[in-house]
Amino acid sequence: MDYFIVVVATLAGLGFHVWLYVRMRRWMDRDLALSLAGGDPHKQAYMLQRLQHARQSKMGRKALAQWLAQEAAAYSR
Repeated sequence: MDYFIVVVATLAGLGFHVWLYVRMRRWMDRDLALSLAGGDPHKQAYMLQRLQHARQSKMGRKALAQWLAQEAAAYSR
């Protein structure tokens, strides 16, 4: 019975850490997109839309920052 408790606690801890890691990456990506948009609410909405597009197209993390910067520079209202 002791091994069962250790296994369950370990798996729960690992699952929590994976969930937290994924959430933090999403928060960092969102913060990057919003920081590139500045204070303009229309540009912020546009950048969040572009971030969603990047997530759907499974863009790599290394290319994401540069691509978002290009999208921010290409934004025209």
